Amino acid sequence: MTSTAQTSCTSIPNRKYRRSNRHSRQCWNILGTDSQSRSTLDYFQMLPLEIFQMVLNYLSVKDISVLSMVSKTISNDLINYISTSSGNRRLLLQDFHNLELSGKREGSYILEHYKSLGLLLKRCTFLLPTKDRLKYVHKILSEVSCFKLNGCPSPLNCLGLQCYGVFLQILTAGWDELECHRVFNFLCELSSLPRKVQTVVSSKPGSARNLELQIRLYCRSVLLNHWIHQSDSAFWLSRILKPWPIVNQARLLYIIFGPVSSLDGHVIWQKMIEGPTDDTSLKGLADAIKLLYDTEAREWTADDVISLVDELSVVPREWLMENNARLLVLSGNNICFTFMASRAVNGRALDLARLVVFLALVCEKDLYSMDWVVKMMQNVCKVFSTPGERKNFLQSVESAFAYVIMDMVQAVLWGDHGEEDSIILNLFHLINAQANFHREILFLTMGRTSNTL
Repeated sequence: MTSTAQTSCTSIPNRKYRRSNRHSRQCWNILGTDSQSRSTLDYFQMLPLEIFQMVLNYLSVKDISVLSMVSKTISNDLINYISTSSGNRRLLLQDFHNLELSGKREGSYILEHYKSLGLLLKRCTFLLPTKDRLKYVHKILSEVSCFKLNGCPSPLNCLGLQCYGVFLQILTAGWDELECHRVFNFLCELSSLPRKVQTVVSSKPGSARNLELQIRLYCRSVLLNHWIHQSDSAFWLSRILKPWPIVNQARLLYIIFGPVSSLDGHVIWQKMIEGPTDDTSLKGLADAIKLLYDTEAREWTADDVISLVDELSVVPREWLMENNARLLVLSGNNICFTFMASRAVNGRALDLARLVVFLALVCEKDLYSMDWVVKMMQNVCKVFSTPGERKNFLQSVESAFAYVIMDMVQAVLWGDHGEEDSIILNLFHLINAQANFHREILFLTMGRTSNTL
């Protein structure tokens, strides 16, 4: 995993040394107590332990983490201090719901505090095997209810999971993938995440709204949001999705990144079905898809990602084609082309033609260049193996424009008055999209540009 913490002062022993049984017993003796012998070179040996702990109250958490590297004896005493009630009160701040007390900028102070605490525990426990480090950290943090998946009664107004997330990010920065697998398994065991995911992906969408919200906040705040490098984010997202069949992966992806209500934070399952949506509702899903498609996400092939996009477009039922087209536009050129090419290869020319129409509509609405749609269609034409298939596809595009326009006209004539204005506006955009689409084709076929006409 890519390191994002400044841990250059920390010396990490090699794996064989860290995993030895003898060394493991020695490390657990560190967590022993005050009977630990002190180094004769330790100037703090002249201070009683109570006085030493009083001195710590005048140091910042970041300063204490630096102090932990002075000697093994100091590190031992700090571990003992962290385990005391006074150390817990000092270090485990819990003003997660009072942003005014937490800092001037919406809790920035308490987030920085838990970053520093993560670095402190990283340095104090670096001699321990991963399993023992996690057990010790859990022992320290287990009393903080807001760090648990369903531990806070007001999760939307709580910084607890975000603080837990930045803490874990600093603690695990620089750990290899095997160790991070252990971290994920450990978190799953503590939170019962797999069992809860099983409940929501096998239930009717929206029937377990509070649990959906809890899973969304836990996955995003604890596991996904705090990484700087894409490879790290892809690793953790893969850990969340990979254990499940593709149908459940799509459901889970929608729960974590799909649109939610601004009032209560619950997932809006009907958003993609009831009417055209905007970029805001789809950006999270598009970013997640791009993350998995990236070359650094080694566990995912292009076919895996395209199959996931295909499955996502019927969650919970088949999306409006315009919303599907908008997701592809936001996902970028490579994913859009690969998705369209898979349609062409699998003989789904009619579906592909309708998709071209709605790609043009999205570009018209959002003021993207219509030249992009034409070039995308050109590249897709190359996927067809014969001139006849290409000709049939182009004819299907023209027919699709006519059918979609007639559908919208019919909706205007027979639709409810409350929806009439939006349907007429959509029809207006579609007619302009068709005109601009054909203009770009004329420029292309006549070998001219818009500046010379």
